[in-house]
Amino acid sequence: MGIPLSSRPARVIDLETMRQRQQARKRLIRLAPELDGLEMVYQLPDEPEAYYGMPLLAWGLRDDGDVVGLVPWMERLTPCQALDDPEHGHFIGYRDPETEELFELPPEHKVLELEQAAAYFDYEETESPTLIQQLPETQGTHALCMDEGDTPWQLKQVFGWRLYSDGAVEALLADERYVETTPILPGDACLYPGHSRHQVVYFFQRQIANRIRREDPETLEALALMVMPDTPERGDEM
Repeated sequence: MGIPLSSRPARVIDLETMRQRQQARKRLIRLAPELDGLEMVYQLPDEPEAYYGMPLLAWGLRDDGDVVGLVPWMERLTPCQALDDPEHGHFIGYRDPETEELFELPPEHKVLELEQAAAYFDYEETESPTLIQQLPETQGTHALCMDEGDTPWQLKQVFGWRLYSDGAVEALLADERYVETTPILPGDACLYPGHSRHQVVYFFQRQIANRIRREDPETLEALALMVMPDTPERGDEM
């Protein structure tokens, strides 16, 4: 005969601890640049029949073994699968623009590359976050940097990306006062992680950044609206 439910010892489930463990398994542990022009395909809610393509910056291996495509989207280097929002868009899949093939899973050669690299660079865990990898920026991504108070916003070029042991990825920006040599490369002393100095770092594709620099009226109007409620930047319509 079974034990009555009322006499079983109560089991306390720490939901916060479980959430933290799940989040830890989602952390990125290795990056690989995307150098063959593969894209993320997404839809916007107000244009259900239109599809947009954005070049992938990199692929990321998570601690749970999943591999995800990564794009500079809004305020961070974002896994494509995280793009599932009624306002900001919905991830559809990956695309090879050369063959026009649409696929759901990362290419096998990228999965193998990441797994082999992660096995080779087997870093020991540390109490405080440490730098484990740097990638160069290959797409001309720019960052809109905003600070507290009346400090004017700055539009700065991204020169690289840093992956830390806690899974955080930071964009590398340049302090022009300390530029000694050009071109600026990851590892140069003038570079700093964006969030180490700026309250908000919001990413743009190169063509949008160029419109802002040219003070295109429509782009500046959209930028003014974006600074209040967040709205997404768009890639190239397919």
